[in-house]
Amino acid sequence: MNKERLEQKLTIKLFLCLLYFIVIGILLVTAYSLYKEDKDIDKFSDAKTTEDYSKITISKMSDKIAHYKKKNIGIHYVIEYENTGKWHTYLIAINESSLKKYKNIIDYTYGKTKDIPQTITVYGYPVLIDSDLKDIAIKHINEFVPESNEVTITKDNFDKYLTNAYLDTTKEHIQKFNYLLFLTLLLILFMILLMVYTLCTNSKLVKSLDHSLERNKRRIKRVKTKLNKR
Repeated sequence: MNKERLEQKLTIKLFLCLLYFIVIGILLVTAYSLYKEDKDIDKFSDAKTTEDYSKITISKMSDKIAHYKKKNIGIHYVIEYENTGKWHTYLIAINESSLKKYKNIIDYTYGKTKDIPQTITVYGYPVLIDSDLKDIAIKHINEFVPESNEVTITKDNFDKYLTNAYLDTTKEHIQKFNYLLFLTLLLILFMILLMVYTLCTNSKLVKSLDHSLERNKRRIKRVKTKLNKR
C-alpha cells in the first residue's frame, strides 16, 4: 500500500474520531444534566406525590403538637421564608431524639432568644394528613402563626393554606434507578470503544470509505483525461 493511501486512511480515521468525539461530548453534557436533575431536590411546595423526595428550609418551628410514642415521632409546625419575604406554614414529622438540633430555632420562635438562628433544611417524603391530625393542627395553629395572619384555618380551607400533607423527615431516602442516565453512560462507553477500535484497526467502515474515495478519485481522473483529450 502506497504512502498516499496510508495517509488517506489515517485522515479518514481522524475524521471519524472527531465525529465520535463530538457525539461523546454531547452525551457527556446530557449525562451531567440527567445526573444533576436526579440529585436536585424539589421544595416541599413543588412535590406532586407522596413519592417525591423534597425539602423545607426551616426559619421558625413550634414545639410538638402531636407525638407518636411508639416511634418517638413528633409533629411540629414550621415556617419557611421565601426570598421575596413571603412565608409558608407546614407540618413536619421529626424523630424527637434529634430535637436538640432544632432548639435554637424553637427558642427564637417563642421569643426566648433574640439571636437569629441559622436556618435548617430538612428532607423527607410527603405524607397525607389524616382527619385526627388535621383537628390537632387546627387547634394549635393560632399558637404558632404570626399575629399578622388574618386567615382563620378551618377544615374547609386547611388544604389550601397548609396543604394536605406533612413532610416526614424520618423516612430514609430511596434512590431510584435512573435508566436514562444508565443508557447514556453505556452509549458513552460504546463510543469510546468505537473510537479506540477505529484508531487501532482497519475497520470495515474505514475500508468502505477508503474504497469510495478511491473510486471517486478514479472517476475524476477519467473525466479529466477525457476533457484534456478534447
